[in-house]
Amino acid sequence: QVQLVESGGGLVQAGGSLRLSCAASGRTFSTTFYAMGWFRQAPGKEHEFVAAISWDGGKTYYADSVKGRFTISRDNAKNTVYLQMNSLKPEDTAVYYCTTGGPPKYPGAPKVFSAYDYWGQGTQVTVSS
Repeated sequence: QVQLVESGGGLVQAGGSLRLSCAASGRTFSTTFYAMGWFRQAPGKEHEFVAAISWDGGKTYYADSVKGRFTISRDNAKNTVYLQMNSLKPEDTAVYYCTTGGPPKYPGAPKVFSAYDYWGQGTQVTVSS
């Protein structure tokens, strides 16, 4: 089992920045060999892919809506993934979820919700106009 705990959400004005963190812990599971990602869900909407990173950090993927503004990174020594969010817009308002799983040492990172196995409880990001 693995626990994922997100932090760093909050209220920010449009144009501002936030940095989300997601720390993984678990006695029998290490995220070191697994892709990690971020999804978000706005009220009344489906989960939406935001960004993902391969197990070794060598490949990153972004939704078109956040490309150029958000950056995903990971520190395997700390079992932590980050999401740096710049130039935030009101439409970025959502609960952001961290996730990990899929095949070990997968040469990429899935963008599909169902490809992941473990999820955090989410952190609220609110961007005011």
